[in-house]
Amino acid sequence: MLDRTDKSGGKLVRDGIPQIIQSRGEVPEIRRAEPDEYHKLLRDKLQEEVDEFLASEDPEELADILEVVHTLGADLGVDAAQLEELRAGKAAKRGGFRDRIVWHGNRTALGAAS
Repeated sequence: MLDRTDKSGGKLVRDGIPQIIQSRGEVPEIRRAEPDEYHKLLRDKLQEEVDEFLASEDPEELADILEVVHTLGADLGVDAAQLEELRAGKAAKRGGFRDRIVWHGNRTALGAAS
């Protein structure tokens, strides 16, 4: 494992990627992220995966987003079951997005848009 004091460069990859690279006869240059850097890298990875999904609409990219969301949750001390409880609670209280409702603002009692 490469241990650099300069933490610039590189990107967060799935845990199995170094082995995949090695199986191709290549030598990956890797290091372990420090905890504060790890959180930032997870946020960057979430943005990367969201951008990839938006560009492709590939369901596999949604699975990647879920993996990053679960890992971010764990980094914040919230496991997948707790995340699901939070999601379900918000859905029960405010609904989901399945009804395709688009909000354009409110009207006053006299009918003028506010």
